Amino acid sequence: MRCPHCSSMDDKVLESRQNSSGSSIRRRRECNICGYRFTSYERIEDKPLMVIKRDGRREPFDLNKIGRGVRSCTEKLKISENEIDLLLQSIEDAIMLKVGSKREIASSDIGDETLKQLREVDLVAYVRFAAVYKAFNDLGQFIAEIQKLGKELA
Repeated sequence: MRCPHCSSMDDKVLESRQNSSGSSIRRRRECNICGYRFTSYERIEDKPLMVIKRDGRREPFDLNKIGRGVRSCTEKLKISENEIDLLLQSIEDAIMLKVGSKREIASSDIGDETLKQLREVDLVAYVRFAAVYKAFNDLGQFIAEIQKLGKELA
């Protein structure tokens, strides 16, 4: 596997984990040349999971899109990259279990699952993600979401 930092092909596997559905293996690797640590995924090639967008379009599921959203809402919070990787794996597992053999899922189901799991990790990240996902466009919507969260936690 090519190191994303120095492009060396000399690395070692530190840890391998299978997801709960058995559809992929996550491998933590370390470059033997520069010491950079990175993650690779091994998946079975099969019929891709399709996401049904709000406007009816269909596109292949891309965990990297969720990753960008999660990393954006967790920026400057005390959440490690490892925690984010585990969160993304957990979101992907939940989505795969929900989909089963259908191979299609609504984008809203993906957003809801992401919100559900972010809430367990960090409430600030949850509100940040909710603001974009639910398209908050005024301060009242923020306040309402935070009050709702406060009531649920009390």
